[in-house]
Amino acid sequence: MRGRDDACPGALRLHPADDGSLARIRVPGGLLTTRQAQALGRVAEELGDGRLDITSRGNAQVRGLAAGCGAELAARLRAAGLLPSDRHDRVRNIVASPLSGLDGGGHADVVAWVRELDAVLCGEACVDALAGHGELSGLSGRFLFALDDGRGDVAALGADVTLIATPGGGAMLRIGGRRRMRAWRASPRAERPRGVICGCGARTWRGRRRWPRWSSWRGPGRAGPGRGGYVNSPPDTP
Repeated sequence: MRGRDDACPGALRLHPADDGSLARIRVPGGLLTTRQAQALGRVAEELGDGRLDITSRGNAQVRGLAAGCGAELAARLRAAGLLPSDRHDRVRNIVASPLSGLDGGGHADVVAWVRELDAVLCGEACVDALAGHGELSGLSGRFLFALDDGRGDVAALGADVTLIATPGGGAMLRIGGRRRMRAWRASPRAERPRGVICGCGARTWRGRRRWPRWSSWRGPGRAGPGRGGYVNSPPDTP
């Protein structure tokens, strides 16, 4: 969960800098509507220094913000649909295969996965119940979800929780970064966003000797597409 050194900025938690405050606006999967892109441009021009930076995770950054502009910034972002949940602002770190659904590659179009996962993350009532091990709003601002369409582009980032599309409409849920991984094979009909949230709860158990009850580990092996270490998919959670 969130550590003492978690100083990642957000849309509501501004970071002080020499050139003014900095805001980091989460853009799950890098997906923006035309209206949202225009809203970001106006925010940068009218409240910031006129520049809009893109982070390595596909989020947007506005620099040079004046002191006391936080309330107006938040109001503008809410109006544009860029701040759907104040509590889960910094939790919405979702990267996705950038060409998914555009070039015919991969095994699935993960754009729908991005939108579904973001909606589940921001759904206050169901998120905490699904995680089962504390509120997801308390996750570190560095916690990363990755949704890979099967070509392996974002799966290589070593995210905390990764969902990878497999042939035939299936998917694989991978928990852990490059150093330590566990993987579950999800059935084609599994409710994938819910499975990712369950995986998030399991990820917060790293370092403990036992895993959540829904996991049934079948043996050792490095987790990865086509490799060992698969277990049953998480059950649907009411």
